[in-house]
Amino acid sequence: MTPRTAVLVETVKAALGGRIADIAAALGEVTLTIRAVDLIEAMTLLRDRPELRFEQLIDVCGVDYGSFGKAAWDGEPSESGARPRFAIVYHLLSLANNWRLRVRAFADDDEMPVIESIINIWPSANWFEREAFDLYGIVFTGHPDLRRILTDYGFIGHPFRKDFPLSGNVEMRYDPDQQRVVYQPVTIEPREIVPRVIRVENYADVEPKKG
Repeated sequence: MTPRTAVLVETVKAALGGRIADIAAALGEVTLTIRAVDLIEAMTLLRDRPELRFEQLIDVCGVDYGSFGKAAWDGEPSESGARPRFAIVYHLLSLANNWRLRVRAFADDDEMPVIESIINIWPSANWFEREAFDLYGIVFTGHPDLRRILTDYGFIGHPFRKDFPLSGNVEMRYDPDQQRVVYQPVTIEPREIVPRVIRVENYADVEPKKG
């Protein structure tokens, strides 16, 4: 941890206190985890406290930790049961202090992930939150216009979820009888497409065996 990163960590701890669930620094970046119930209050403090002044929201994205750390074929235990499945990650920038901060908050319910919208703190969150809703199915309470932004109006499911089939749920084709494009259940059979290749360290330096 660099001296500047250490100063940021201590400043955030002093400002947020018990609202912090976890804070860690790695590769020169600080990641702050806060409880969903404390999200609005903590984000407001991060923006308004003069020693922090994270006045700019750079990005908001969803994360699905379902089957995290588990390959499709190796049978290794998954880490998904150790914490809630869905999280929202916010990237903040303080122009005044030249600091960047990653903030993470987990939705409490895996079946119906819900978290409060931060539009009233940073209006630029509008389309970012719509994207997370579209791709992960995370609902943002208080959002004024929460609807899909990337997929079609009739799209089924949320394509960035770990359990979403690679082939999708429906497919589209032109029907010559109806003379229009129609949707139908997908006809592609599910299959594993991740190559099961295990390479040794520095495999490019290993000469192939002859004969």
